[in-house]
Amino acid sequence: MTYVVLDACIKCKYTDCVEVCPVDCFYEGENMLVIHPDECIDCGVCEPECPVEAIKPDTEPGLEKWLEINREYSEKWPNITAKKDPLPSADEMADVKDKEQYFSPEPGEGD
Repeated sequence: MTYVVLDACIKCKYTDCVEVCPVDCFYEGENMLVIHPDECIDCGVCEPECPVEAIKPDTEPGLEKWLEINREYSEKWPNITAKKDPLPSADEMADVKDKEQYFSPEPGEGD
């Protein structure tokens, strides 16, 4: 099992999860984070830290697509290990559902 970042993170990018991760398996895109599935140790400490509930275990049904997105972009984007401010759009986008159309493949800054 691993944990997966879902589309709820898009245009929010809260980084509370990054701060508690003991193995630094988060990677930063322009408008979301992803988890490297081969680095995640399945400890689960990140899941309750996300204010928009964008992190789920990959054992939940229907997450295969997001698992692959996490795998692909964790190989391309820079590692992030420290908490940053969320995106300016975070408050207004926090309750928006189905945000996949806003996904950006561009990398973030990382640490």
